[in-house]
Amino acid sequence: MSTEILELLESNYGETGFNKRLGFGKKPALLLIDLTEAYFREGSPLYHPRFQSALEGSLRLRQAAHNAGVPVILTRVEFKRGGIDGGMFFLKSKLPLLCFEEGNPLGDFPLSLVVEPRDIIVTKKHASSFFGTHLAAMLTAMGVDTLLMGGVSTSGCVRATAVDTSAYGFRPMVIREAVEDRHPGPHEANLYDINAKYGDVVTEAETLSYIASLQK
Repeated sequence: MSTEILELLESNYGETGFNKRLGFGKKPALLLIDLTEAYFREGSPLYHPRFQSALEGSLRLRQAAHNAGVPVILTRVEFKRGGIDGGMFFLKSKLPLLCFEEGNPLGDFPLSLVVEPRDIIVTKKHASSFFGTHLAAMLTAMGVDTLLMGGVSTSGCVRATAVDTSAYGFRPMVIREAVEDRHPGPHEANLYDINAKYGDVVTEAETLSYIASLQK
């Protein structure tokens, strides 16, 4: 996003009351969205080399969360054969979503993301990590007020989850270095929009400092 465009956006949005910062709350959970082989294995229809940085950033955040005792939730997508349970989401994007048919190894987590017993796995069938899952009820039961987010892709499942995070009454915190998209255009545009209307787009350094403060 060019400096000129950014300045115009800041002026336009600022004058209308958007781009206000929520800030971190008191009790977070870390949600890592759809970091599965489909995005990292060459030859997959969802593969792009840009996604690797999101995985690396997410792994750093997960380690910090584990060290601080912050709950870690990993999402994945899985459909019945033929996507019969995938609804319009599957119908709209059938070719790439075939990666997530049950039994397809592209739906598994990559070797670098070893699931630990304390990690919580949520399996979903739609873009939002909340739709049709127990995520909201689980966070409420845990007393969580802040959802730290990483994963893929920024314009798809990350954005949909951020919007629903706000709707369910949790503070959406999207960590810039832990999310990515196939192209910088949609990536930056969606980060800007999330930050303007739904939650905060924060840096990895800010987030690690916040997590570390929870241990004091």
